[in-house]
Amino acid sequence: MNRSSLGFLALTACCVSPQAFAAGEEQSKSNGFIDDATWSLLNRTVYENRDYRHGGRSNGARNAFKPRDARNGYAEEWGYGMQGEVKSGFTQGTVGFGLDGHLYLAQKLDGGGGRAGKMRHMPVDNEGYDQNEVARGGAAVKARLSSTWVRYGEQRVKTPIFSSSDSRLLPETHTGWFLDSREIDDLVLTGGHFTGSADRNSRSNNNPLIINYANPSKPLGNAFSFVGGTYTGVPALSLSLYGGELEDSWRTGYLGVNYVHALGDKRALSADFNLYRSNDIGQALAGRVSNTTGSFLLSYSEGFHKIALGYQKVDGDSPFDYVTRGAIWLGNAVQLSDFNAPNEQSWQLAYTYDMAGIGIPGLSAGAAYVRGSGIDGSDVDPNGSYAWLGYGKGGKHWERDLNLRYVVQSGTFKGLNVLLRQSVHRGNAAQAEGDTDQLRLAVEYPLTGRF
Repeated sequence: MNRSSLGFLALTACCVSPQAFAAGEEQSKSNGFIDDATWSLLNRTVYENRDYRHGGRSNGARNAFKPRDARNGYAEEWGYGMQGEVKSGFTQGTVGFGLDGHLYLAQKLDGGGGRAGKMRHMPVDNEGYDQNEVARGGAAVKARLSSTWVRYGEQRVKTPIFSSSDSRLLPETHTGWFLDSREIDDLVLTGGHFTGSADRNSRSNNNPLIINYANPSKPLGNAFSFVGGTYTGVPALSLSLYGGELEDSWRTGYLGVNYVHALGDKRALSADFNLYRSNDIGQALAGRVSNTTGSFLLSYSEGFHKIALGYQKVDGDSPFDYVTRGAIWLGNAVQLSDFNAPNEQSWQLAYTYDMAGIGIPGLSAGAAYVRGSGIDGSDVDPNGSYAWLGYGKGGKHWERDLNLRYVVQSGTFKGLNVLLRQSVHRGNAAQAEGDTDQLRLAVEYPLTGRF
C-alpha cells in the first residue's frame, strides 16, 4: 500500500474514533433506508458554438478529435441531457448502510459535419465524429457511524483539489473512496482516494483520471488521494486547508479563506483568497514541478449591484495543473481560460446587476474582463509533461465574458434556469490557448422528491 493510501486510512481511523462518537447525532436520527431516500432529475439542454479564429494556438484547438487535415475553424453542438439520481437513507442502528445510484442520458440534437470540437457535450468515435447518444450509470455503497460517513463506488465529489465538473450536458464522475466527518461543530473533515473517472461526454466508467494540461501521450499516476477540511466557527469567515497527491507525479497543498463583512444598508464587502502549492514527488512522471499559484478576489455589493476586482499569480516554470475538470478554485479561472500559464499574472474586473432592482426578480446580468501577461515557459522541463504546450516568453492574453441568467421564482416551473453566455478570448503566440469566440445557451429544469 502506498503512502497516499496509508494517509487516507489514518484520517478515516481518526474521524471515526470512539472519542468522536458522542459528538455526532446524525445516525441516531436516521429514519431508515427508504424513509430518508430522495430522488432528483435534472433536465438540461445546451447549445454551444465556438469559432476558433486565427492567432495563438487556434490551429491546434480546432476540432481537436479530428485529423488535422479534416479540421475547420468552427465547432457546434446541441444536445439534451438527463441526470437521474437516487440516494437512499441509512439503515437504523449504530452503523447505518445505504446505496446511491445514478443514470445519465444525453441525446444529440444537432452537430457533426466537421463541427464536433473540444466542447465535450457528446462523445466522439476514433475518427473524430460525434455520436448520437450517451448512456451511463453507476452506484456507490455507503455507511455511517455517528456523524461520519464513507462512500465507495462511482460518485461526484466537490473539494478544492478534487472536484467533479458539471459544466456540460452531463457531469464528470469518479470511482473510489470518499469520507465526510462532522463530529465537531463548525468543522467538516473530508478525505478521498480515487483511481478512475468518467469525463463529461464519456460512455464508459472507471477510465484513467483526467489531468488537464499534461501531455496525454505521457501517462501520469492513476491514483489521487487527499485529506482536508473547512472550519466555519468564526462568524463570516470560512477557512479551508487540503493536501493531496497524484501518484508518482506531484503533491498539492491548498489554502482557502473567504470572509464577508456586512456594512449595513444592503452593503457588504467580501474577500476570497485561494492558494495552491505543487511539487513533484516519487518518479516525477510529469517532470519538474514546483509551482505556487494564488488568487485574491475582492467584491463590494450595494443593493442590486456587485463589483469585483481580482488578481492572480503563477510562480513557477510549469503551468498550474490539477486532477479532474473542476478542481481549480482560482478567482481568474473563467470560461475559456484558467490564466494559469507559467509565471503568469492576471487581473479581473467584474460587474453583476440583479434586475430585481428594476422589477424583474430572478433575472441577472454580468460582465467580466480578465487580462493575463508575463507568461514565460522558456524554462519548462523539456522532458516533462508540459513542454508540448509550446509556451514562449512574453505571452499575454485576455478574455471577456457576458452573462444573462433567469431563474423562475414561483409556479409550476419554479427553479427553471436559463443562461446565455458570450465569451471572447484573444492572445499572442507565446501563450498556449486559442483565439476563440463562444456562445452558449443552457436551459435547466430540476425535479426533486422523496419516496
